[in-house]
Amino acid sequence: MSTAATISLRVRVLLFASYADLAGSGELEVTTAAPATVADVVRRVRDLAPGGDRMPPRPLVARNQVHAHLDDPVHDGDEVAILPPMAGG
Repeated sequence: MSTAATISLRVRVLLFASYADLAGSGELEVTTAAPATVADVVRRVRDLAPGGDRMPPRPLVARNQVHAHLDDPVHDGDEVAILPPMAGG
């Protein structure tokens, strides 16, 4: 009988401004099953971080310091930054 091993990915998550305040930290490490997307990482943060449920489900994100989309894949050791809305002038 064959059993498939579940592969877990560790992702460093950086939170900024009000999101860091909600989570109580500017940095978290989350683990999720592979394959995974940026949206899966955001979902884990919303589920695990104190105040995470008050973060939007579709925030602005970057993966490895490059703007990313929620459906972009993540790999073990990636960094995902979750950014609040920005205003400028």
